[in-house]
Amino acid sequence: MAYDRNLLIQKASAIAGDLDLKNGFVAAEVGAAIQTVDGSLFIGVSIDISCGLGFCAEVAAIAQMLAHRETQIEAIVAVTQSSIIPPCGRCRETIAQVDVRNLDCRVILGEDRDVPLRELLPLFWLTE
Repeated sequence: MAYDRNLLIQKASAIAGDLDLKNGFVAAEVGAAIQTVDGSLFIGVSIDISCGLGFCAEVAAIAQMLAHRETQIEAIVAVTQSSIIPPCGRCRETIAQVDVRNLDCRVILGEDRDVPLRELLPLFWLTE
């Protein structure tokens, strides 16, 4: 299934933006959107709190996807209020470990650029 890059960027951008939490921490600095191979869309926001207890927007979107019993990603994007950003190493590992077929999912890196996850995660340690 073909994915709609602009729709994914729009969905992620719509939820990205600092949300000041009452305790001095921040959520939603990053928004993420996923389209699965079945065409479903899932979104998530980051949570930045102390002691490493927060999580990335990509992981939040993946949790939504898993709650709907889907595992295979067609495309994924993460954005801040001002730019599209690549997933961090933890997120890259999470995407691949959820379903090894996700090594072929498209990671949107710009308005006109995307790459398969395997280019961002060379020599993946799990066997395919």
